[in-house]
Formats: sequence, C-alpha cells, structure tokens
Amino acid sequence: MGKLKNDHPRKPGRSRHPVKKYGNFKSENIDGVQITEYRSSSLRTMKKHTTQRFPGRKVVDPNLLKKYSKGEGVALNDMGKRSYIRHKMKKKEKKIKQAEEDAARAEILLPESSGMLEAEGDSSTTQITQKDIRGAVDITSATKSFDLKLEFGSYKMQFTRNGRHLLLGGYKGHLAAIDWVTKKLHCEINVMESIHDVCWLHTEQMLAAAQQKWVYIYDNQGIELHCIKHMDRVLQLEFLPYHFLLCSGSDTGFLSWLDVTLGKEVTQFPARQGPIGVMCQNPYNAVLCCGHAKGTVTMWTPNAREPVASVLCHGYPVKAIDVDPTGRYMATAGIGNQLKIWDARNLGETVQTYYIGFGASNLAFSQKNLLAVAMGNVVEVFQGVTKGEETRTYMRHRSDVITDMQFCPYEDVLGISTFKGYSSLIIPGSGEPNFDALEGNPYISKRGRREAEVKALLAKVPSNLITLDPLTIAQVDTPTLQEKIDAKKSLLYVRTPNVDFTPRYRMKGKSGSAQSFKRKQKVKEDRKREYLRDAIAQQEELDLSDSNRKNKEAKGVQKPAAILDRFKPKQK
Repeated sequence: MGKLKNDHPRKPGRSRHPVKKYGNFKSENIDGVQITEYRSSSLRTMKKHTTQRFPGRKVVDPNLLKKYSKGEGVALNDMGKRSYIRHKMKKKEKKIKQAEEDAARAEILLPESSGMLEAEGDSSTTQITQKDIRGAVDITSATKSFDLKLEFGSYKMQFTRNGRHLLLGGYKGHLAAIDWVTKKLHCEINVMESIHDVCWLHTEQMLAAAQQKWVYIYDNQGIELHCIKHMDRVLQLEFLPYHFLLCSGSDTGFLSWLDVTLGKEVTQFPARQGPIGVMCQNPYNAVLCCGHAKGTVTMWTPNAREPVASVLCHGYPVKAIDVDPTGRYMATAGIGNQLKIWDARNLGETVQTYYIGFGASNLAFSQKNLLAVAMGNVVEVFQGVTKGEETRTYMRHRSDVITDMQFCPYEDVLGISTFKGYSSLIIPGSGEPNFDALEGNPYISKRGRREAEVKALLAKVPSNLITLDPLTIAQVDTPTLQEKIDAKKSLLYVRTPNVDFTPRYRMKGKSGSAQSFKRKQKVKEDRKREYLRDAIAQQEELDLSDSNRKNKEAKGVQKPAAILDRFKPKQK
C-alpha cells in the first residue's frame, strides 16, 4: 500500500496538512478492451473504466432481417398527421421492427439446425427406402417410423399444432387418439356410423368428427360432449386456432362457422358450387380455400356471403389443395397431370407449373417448404417448388392407396393414412428443428396447457376481423370517406330534422293549448332556420373551395392569345 500526496495548490481556508489516500491501481488489456481498476481500502469501493475498440451493438445481417421480416407493415401516410391511431400504429410498427431485430440476433442461440438427405455418387435420394433410414439413424429417431395395420378404412388423420398427438378416423366408424411419440393410446371407440373427417380443437383434450349425419365433439377419453345438428352431412372440417372457430364444408354445398367458446353459430350459407369435398385454411389470414368441380378455387370468410376471391386454376375438377405455413404459396392439383404453385398474395400469378405422372389426390406442405404429393399408392416429396427453381423428387415411398396425409410439426415425419391403416415416414429436413414454446410446445405440462388455454382465450380474435388482407384493418376506408364528403356537399337537399319540443308549464293561464302551440311552433321554426343557415354556410364554403380549385386549374392551363382577343370585353 503506497501513500499518495495531494498536488493541488493550497487555497484560502484549506488545511495545511496534505490529504492522504490509500489504494492501488491495476490496468490490463483483454481482447482489445482496456480495463483500469482502482481499489480503495478506506471506502472499500471498486471503479472500472472500459474502453472498447468497437463501440455499439453489432450490425445485424440483412439476410437474417429479411428472414424474420413480418411484412411491409401499415401505410401510415393514409392516416391523419395528428391522428391518435397514427401515433399508436407508429409505436406498434416500432415494436415489430425491434422484435424482428431481436429474433435475428437470437438465431445464434438456436440449439438445433435442419439438415437434408444427400446421395453419394450417381445415386439418387429417391432410391433410399425407409428401411435404410431406420438402419442409419439412432434408436429414438428409428422409432418414429412405424406402421399401423387397421381394418376400418379408409382413414382420415391429423396432428395437433405441437406435433405430439395423432387423431385417426376410419370410414367404418373407428375413432382413435394416440400420443404417437410414446405410443400411448388416449381413446379408441367405434361410433357405429361412417366418419368423413376428423379435426383437433384448440387442445388435445377435445376433438371433432364429421359423421354420417352430424358433427360430434368428443374429449380425449372418447366421451361425447356435443352433437352439432346444424352441421349436417359434412365432408371437410377445419379449425381456426386464433379465432376458436370450427369450420365445415358439407355435401349440400354449405359452409359453416361455429364459435366453440360460446357454442354459437357465427354464420352458415351456401357456396353454390356443388359439394365441398376439397378444403383447407390459409394460416396467414384464416381464409377458407375450397376446390370445386369446375376447376375453380374460391376463398371464403364468415363476413361475406360471396367469395372474396375466385381463381380458375384448372380446366378440370380440383382434387387437392394446400397452403404453406407462411400463407405465401398455394398448391393445387386435379384429375389431370398438372401441379400448379400459386402466389397466394397475388392470385392471378402462377409461380410454377409441373407435370406429374398421375393425378394427385392429396397435397401437403411441410414447415421447410417441402411438398408431398400423393398419387394413388405412391407418395413423392418434392424440394424447392416455392423458389421457382428446377424441382427434383426428394423421396419416394410406395404403400396402399393413400387417403390423407400431413407433415408432423417440429418433426421430420410425414404421416399418411391409407385404406388399411396408417404409416409414419421419416423425411429428413422437413420439420422446423426449433419450436416456439409460446406457440406450440411438444413437452408442455398439464399446468402449462391450462395457462396457454386461458391466454389464448383472452387473445381471441373476433370473427369479423377475418379478411383476405389483414393489413387493411388499420387503414382508412377511402370509399366510405368519399361518401361522407359527398353527403356534406348535398346538405341542402337533405330534409330538415324533426324537432320534438315540449314547453314547460306556466302559471296564470299562460299554459293553455293555444299558448303552448304557439310557443312550440316558434321554437321549431327557429331551430329549422338555424339549421338551414348552417347548411347554407357549409354549402357556400364547399362551393367556394371547389371554385378556387377550378380557377387554379384553369389558370394553370392557359390558351395562347389570339389576334382578335383585344376586341373581346374585359372580364371582371
């Protein structure tokens, strides 16, 4: 410990004795950062001074920002300069940009990465069978490939949003729900009538089955909870998780939306396109996409009785349709050998057209934009169909006649249901390796599921907000605004409002019928006269603004002077 003397010059009033401090200094350079430390034995404090070679946060890669981008955002120029909505939306857009940047910075912390299957030499990945994959991967991954031999087909299937549970429904009445990872059976019943489609609801505790007559809702123990009789002869079922709506398309051509939180029917109307046997939802905007026998694909919302969009996709009946998880691309296939990829945001534009060997009966997009195409008893997985590149067959599998299929979320697994059961196929690189625990957690506990259900109910989106373009909700309705402006211009042609006036009671015989009538008429005439005076003033103001605008336009375009213009009378 050394003694430090105070070198300051003595000032009047300062003590003659020097100030003594006890301490030591320590300085070192670590990875380009100079750190100086001073430790005082009397105050027992420590101060650090850091000098960085590269100040500020690291610049985010623009490609990562583009990857996590949520779109262009709301057009703030359409709102008023001093509008409260403009200020609110500006703050919201700032938070969205910050979330995009944080997601791009946190990508380095993701524990898993996706990989693809590659072949050596002149061989192709289509020659690799499921048996070869099971022999090459670890035991845990090998157990994800299995077959179920069932006798009540044809079967329909669906995974939950977290990819943990599987629902199977056979045409002959077999209904089963299992945890396909642990192979634990939740329930297995026979409903004693045909099943046309099955669907999970907001959790794995409830499921819906479209049976021969009506739609039934069961719990995960197979106990019947509800019978929805106004949904009759249903062929297709879809559930909108953010709106809590159960949607159906029937054999009679009716579309229905049911709010499962209230048990109330939102709307039901005919599509007038024949039986609805091909239907899927767009995860981006919750719009229903239906394929019809005339080769068209129509898009429906519960707020309009007419389709919000209609596209002629093929010259023959549409047999399969699917939309990718981002809502950007739509794949359609029909009886012919054409497979088309459409831009779902610009429906008049075809991204790619492919020719396959046989008409596709089912289509399924994976989370990594792999497309599975079922053609009879063969399923082929294509790679790069949404990028406009040269498409090649990634994998091929042959089984019984395929009736339904779906990629399992957050797993490299493709589930296919057939006439004779169910098969689980390992497709490397098809699933998202890192799951969002707030969106879909495969390892969620009982308590966590309850909390997630309550939060989802609190954040429920009303059904009247379902539109083809969700970004138009916060923008200005220009046609309605123009109608209001036109209504103000026609104020003089509007009937004056009725005035309902009751005179107060007066003493000394001044509240007789004649006196009350006179006072009432005078008040009515005064109010009508005041209304007309204001209307005329507003009309003159509007006319004056229109005349000024026209004069400016006329002055801006002046005709060249002619020779005989000097003989014309002067204009005031």
